[in-house]
Amino acid sequence: MASSHPKFVDTQEDSSSSSSSSSPQEQLPPPFATLSISQSLSTVLPSHFLRQPKSASLFSSPSVRLPPTQASSLSHLSLSSVSSPTPSRISFRSTISANPLQSPLTLGPHRPLDPSGAAGLRRAAIVWFRNDLRLHDNECLASANNESMSVLPVYCFDPRDYGKSSSGFDKTGPFRASFVLESVSDLRRNLQARGSDLVVRVGKPEEVLVEMAKAIGADAVYAHSEVSRDEVRAEDRVGAVMKEEGVEMKYFWGSTLFHFDDLPFKVEDMPTNYGGFREKVQGLEVRKTVAASDNLKGLPKRGDVEPGEMPTLLDLGVNPSASMAQDGKAASMVGGETEAMQRLKKFAAECQAQPNKGPSENNVYGANFSCKISPWLTNGCISPRVMFEELKSTAANVISASSKKGDDGSSGAPGSNWLMYELLWRDFFRFITRKYSSATSLANSAPVCAGAV
Repeated sequence: MASSHPKFVDTQEDSSSSSSSSSPQEQLPPPFATLSISQSLSTVLPSHFLRQPKSASLFSSPSVRLPPTQASSLSHLSLSSVSSPTPSRISFRSTISANPLQSPLTLGPHRPLDPSGAAGLRRAAIVWFRNDLRLHDNECLASANNESMSVLPVYCFDPRDYGKSSSGFDKTGPFRASFVLESVSDLRRNLQARGSDLVVRVGKPEEVLVEMAKAIGADAVYAHSEVSRDEVRAEDRVGAVMKEEGVEMKYFWGSTLFHFDDLPFKVEDMPTNYGGFREKVQGLEVRKTVAASDNLKGLPKRGDVEPGEMPTLLDLGVNPSASMAQDGKAASMVGGETEAMQRLKKFAAECQAQPNKGPSENNVYGANFSCKISPWLTNGCISPRVMFEELKSTAANVISASSKKGDDGSSGAPGSNWLMYELLWRDFFRFITRKYSSATSLANSAPVCAGAV
């Protein structure tokens, strides 16, 4: 590899080359590029590099002294060095430090020019957890783990999401805030069980993430894209500061049953009514889930970032005594992926134990005729695709037997089952929100009320 780039060539002059040096006047560069290749080589390379290999005499003339690649590169060096005021006796010493992370190389781009084509592993990456507090079916985490040598998972409790609104109401109530805290704590435990950890901070993502990126020398930030106005603006703010630092932003989609890239229309051309949307997506297939890795990449050694302590409700500006029960949380509402998976399996078992219902019945099995999985879906503790696959494999009667008919008497959602019907409504609302919260829509949209503040 030393011959591929002159910067990595360490010269060690032997006795023959050192004895051939002449007076100091000969070492000064002449006004014109008159040095020959052979003369420059004798001052740069040891003499044994200039000897003719025995096997070369069978194929080439005795006048050939170097392979073409070395001769061409060093001839350029000899001519360029003559035009500079430095002496002609050049010493190419290695610039690689003992710790490459403290002294990064400057020989090429910091990351591949085409990040989509993985030319090599990234040195360090940040996974920005948002409403995707899970390991199963998390394409963002899986991609960062596969493409990087070290991964730093981060969750930010944004102060702008808590406290009081301008109307005097809680932006995030105590029950919801408690649920989020439990979900983040469960995510941290699951990451620790697989060799990683979760860095938790209370602060604005655009400030916290850029600080982390500088500390560990991150190449990219991986995150799931969201749909609401405030979430889209948060992405824009983070993207702006990362662009200044030369850190790439990589967004993924993982909050709906159907993938965003599989939609048969552009989001700006999406039908604004559910019937039109359902008709457009009727032939789509649900993508396979992404398996959770048992062994995750460790945290970056550089920067020595502390995981941090989990905040309390008071740290977030939430008063737990305002409306919470005496036990401090809502009954039967424990946040986290672990609880979500247990609830899903229990619900699937209840469905499997029930008799197969006909196509005219649309009852949902379970306590109070509901799976009650919405809070976990909202915070991304479980994905719609995980729900679909689990019930499809363990409770086939729920997936294939029940149906929901439309107003015209035709079958309802694709797949003719109640689960698809309910999840498809959820997809519709998320995609339509995305349509009107994109950067272009926000810039061109008029206020709902002309006099609104």
